[in-house]
Amino acid sequence: MANEIAERYSQGLYELARETGTIEEKKEQAEAILSVLNTEPDFKVFLRAVKITKAEKRNFIDTVFQDYLDKHMLNFLKLLIDKGRSGYMADILKGYVALADRELGISHAVVESARPLAEEDLEQIRLALEKRTGNKIRIENRIAPELIAGIKVITDSQVTDVTMKSKIDGMKKALLKGGRA
Repeated sequence: MANEIAERYSQGLYELARETGTIEEKKEQAEAILSVLNTEPDFKVFLRAVKITKAEKRNFIDTVFQDYLDKHMLNFLKLLIDKGRSGYMADILKGYVALADRELGISHAVVESARPLAEEDLEQIRLALEKRTGNKIRIENRIAPELIAGIKVITDSQVTDVTMKSKIDGMKKALLKGGRA
Protein backbone atom coordinates (compact mmCIF):
# COMPACT_ATOMS: atom_id res chain seq x y z
CA MET A 1 0.00 0.00 0.00
CA ALA A 2 2.76 2.45 0.95
CA ASN A 3 4.55 1.81 -2.35
CA GLU A 4 1.36 2.49 -4.30
CA ILE A 5 0.86 5.78 -2.49
CA ALA A 6 4.47 6.84 -3.03
CA GLU A 7 4.34 5.84 -6.70
CA ARG A 8 1.10 7.73 -7.32
CA TYR A 9 2.37 10.96 -5.74
CA SER A 10 5.82 10.60 -7.34
CA GLN A 11 4.18 10.22 -10.72
CA GLY A 12 1.97 13.24 -10.06
CA LEU A 13 4.96 15.42 -9.19
CA TYR A 14 6.78 14.11 -12.25
CA GLU A 15 3.85 14.98 -14.54
CA LEU A 16 3.71 18.48 -13.05
CA ALA A 17 7.45 18.93 -13.60
CA ARG A 18 7.14 17.75 -17.22
CA GLU A 19 4.25 20.12 -17.90
CA THR A 20 6.15 23.06 -16.44
CA GLY A 21 9.53 22.07 -17.91
CA THR A 22 11.14 21.92 -14.47
CA ILE A 23 12.18 18.29 -14.14
CA GLU A 24 15.79 19.07 -13.27
CA GLU A 25 14.94 21.93 -10.91
CA LYS A 26 12.36 19.83 -9.08
CA LYS A 27 14.88 17.00 -8.85
CA GLU A 28 17.39 19.31 -7.16
CA GLN A 29 14.70 20.53 -4.78
CA ALA A 30 13.58 16.97 -4.00
CA GLU A 31 17.18 15.98 -3.25
CA ALA A 32 17.54 18.99 -0.93
CA ILE A 33 14.39 18.02 0.98
CA LEU A 34 15.60 14.41 1.18
CA SER A 35 18.86 15.68 2.61
CA VAL A 36 16.95 17.57 5.32
CA LEU A 37 14.83 14.50 6.06
CA ASN A 38 17.98 12.37 6.40
CA THR A 39 20.00 14.81 8.51
CA GLU A 40 17.26 16.26 10.72
CA PRO A 41 15.30 13.47 12.44
CA ASP A 42 13.23 16.08 14.28
CA PHE A 43 11.76 17.17 10.94
CA LYS A 44 10.29 13.71 10.39
CA VAL A 45 8.93 13.67 13.94
CA PHE A 46 7.40 17.11 13.39
CA LEU A 47 5.67 16.01 10.18
CA ARG A 48 4.19 12.94 11.87
CA ALA A 49 3.20 14.65 15.13
CA VAL A 50 -0.53 14.28 15.74
CA LYS A 51 -0.77 17.22 18.16
CA ILE A 52 0.56 19.68 15.58
CA THR A 53 -2.19 20.92 13.28
CA LYS A 54 -1.99 20.75 9.51
CA ALA A 55 -2.07 24.56 9.42
CA GLU A 56 0.98 24.73 11.70
CA LYS A 57 2.80 22.21 9.53
CA ARG A 58 1.92 24.16 6.38
CA ASN A 59 3.16 27.40 7.96
CA PHE A 60 6.38 25.68 8.98
CA ILE A 61 6.94 24.45 5.41
CA ASP A 62 6.39 27.99 4.11
CA THR A 63 8.73 29.52 6.67
CA VAL A 64 11.56 27.04 6.24
CA PHE A 65 11.46 26.35 2.51
CA GLN A 66 10.00 29.45 0.82
CA ASP A 67 13.41 30.76 -0.23
CA TYR A 68 14.58 27.39 -1.55
CA LEU A 69 11.60 25.80 -3.31
CA ASP A 70 9.41 26.99 -6.15
CA LYS A 71 5.70 27.53 -5.56
CA HIS A 72 4.75 24.20 -7.13
CA MET A 73 7.05 22.23 -4.83
CA LEU A 74 5.85 24.18 -1.78
CA ASN A 75 2.25 23.48 -2.73
CA PHE A 76 3.08 19.81 -3.31
CA LEU A 77 4.54 19.49 0.20
CA LYS A 78 1.47 21.21 1.63
CA LEU A 79 -0.75 18.82 -0.33
CA LEU A 80 1.06 15.89 1.28
CA ILE A 81 0.34 17.42 4.67
CA ASP A 82 -3.31 18.11 3.85
CA LYS A 83 -3.87 14.56 2.60
CA GLY A 84 -2.09 13.00 5.58
CA ARG A 85 0.72 11.70 3.37
CA SER A 86 3.67 13.53 4.90
CA GLY A 87 4.88 10.24 6.40
CA TYR A 88 5.49 9.04 2.84
CA MET A 89 7.40 12.18 1.85
CA ALA A 90 10.84 10.52 1.64
CA ASP A 91 9.56 7.61 -0.48
CA ILE A 92 7.63 9.98 -2.74
CA LEU A 93 10.64 12.23 -3.29
CA LYS A 94 12.96 9.25 -3.90
CA GLY A 95 10.45 7.96 -6.45
CA TYR A 96 10.38 11.34 -8.16
CA VAL A 97 14.19 11.52 -8.28
CA ALA A 98 14.28 8.07 -9.92
CA LEU A 99 11.71 9.16 -12.54
CA ALA A 100 13.60 12.40 -13.18
CA ASP A 101 16.91 10.57 -13.50
CA ARG A 102 15.42 8.20 -16.06
CA GLU A 103 14.09 11.18 -18.04
CA LEU A 104 17.43 12.99 -17.81
CA GLY A 105 19.46 9.89 -18.81
CA ILE A 106 21.19 9.55 -15.45
CA SER A 107 22.10 6.17 -14.01
CA HIS A 108 23.47 5.32 -10.60
CA ALA A 109 26.43 3.15 -9.77
CA VAL A 110 27.63 1.96 -6.41
CA VAL A 111 31.31 1.11 -6.13
CA GLU A 112 32.01 -1.05 -3.11
CA SER A 113 35.58 -1.21 -1.89
CA ALA A 114 37.44 -2.26 1.24
CA ARG A 115 38.76 1.28 1.69
CA PRO A 116 37.68 4.69 0.36
CA LEU A 117 38.74 5.19 -3.24
CA ALA A 118 40.54 8.30 -4.43
CA GLU A 119 38.46 10.81 -6.39
CA GLU A 120 40.62 10.17 -9.46
CA ASP A 121 39.84 6.45 -9.32
CA LEU A 122 36.11 7.09 -8.95
CA GLU A 123 36.26 9.50 -11.87
CA GLN A 124 37.95 6.88 -14.08
CA ILE A 125 35.28 4.33 -13.16
CA ARG A 126 32.53 6.88 -13.83
CA LEU A 127 33.94 7.74 -17.25
CA ALA A 128 34.28 4.05 -18.20
CA LEU A 129 30.66 3.40 -17.15
CA GLU A 130 29.41 6.44 -19.08
CA LYS A 131 31.25 5.23 -22.18
CA ARG A 132 29.77 1.73 -21.81
CA THR A 133 26.18 2.79 -21.03
CA GLY A 134 25.83 6.07 -22.90
CA ASN A 135 24.23 7.59 -19.78
CA LYS A 136 25.47 10.12 -17.28
CA ILE A 137 26.56 8.25 -14.18
CA ARG A 138 26.25 9.33 -10.56
CA ILE A 139 28.67 7.29 -8.53
CA GLU A 140 28.73 6.42 -4.84
CA ASN A 141 31.61 4.74 -3.01
CA ARG A 142 30.48 2.39 -0.23
CA ILE A 143 33.01 0.94 2.12
CA ALA A 144 32.80 -2.83 2.70
CA PRO A 145 35.91 -4.05 4.58
CA GLU A 146 34.89 -7.70 4.09
CA LEU A 147 35.81 -7.37 0.39
CA ILE A 148 39.52 -7.44 1.41
CA ALA A 149 40.73 -5.80 -1.83
CA GLY A 150 39.44 -4.86 -5.29
CA ILE A 151 36.09 -3.33 -6.17
CA LYS A 152 32.51 -4.36 -6.84
CA VAL A 153 30.55 -2.11 -9.21
CA ILE A 154 26.76 -2.28 -9.08
CA THR A 155 24.75 -0.49 -11.76
CA ASP A 156 21.07 -0.62 -12.68
CA SER A 157 21.53 -3.68 -14.86
CA GLN A 158 24.65 -5.53 -13.75
CA VAL A 159 27.22 -6.32 -11.08
CA THR A 160 30.94 -6.48 -11.81
CA ASP A 161 32.79 -8.13 -8.95
CA VAL A 162 36.60 -8.06 -9.04
CA THR A 163 37.17 -8.34 -5.30
CA MET A 164 39.53 -10.61 -3.45
CA LYS A 165 36.53 -11.98 -1.52
CA SER A 166 34.85 -13.17 -4.74
CA LYS A 167 38.08 -14.81 -5.92
CA ILE A 168 38.49 -16.60 -2.57
CA ASP A 169 34.85 -17.68 -2.68
CA GLY A 170 35.35 -19.01 -6.22
CA MET A 171 38.41 -20.99 -5.18
CA LYS A 172 36.54 -22.36 -2.16
CA LYS A 173 33.65 -23.57 -4.35
CA ALA A 174 36.06 -25.19 -6.80
CA LEU A 175 37.93 -26.97 -4.03
CA LEU A 176 34.69 -28.17 -2.41
CA LYS A 177 33.55 -29.60 -5.76
CA GLY A 178 36.85 -31.46 -6.04
CA GLY A 179 38.16 -29.33 -8.85
CA ARG A 180 41.23 -27.22 -9.16
CA ALA A 181 41.46 -23.80 -7.62
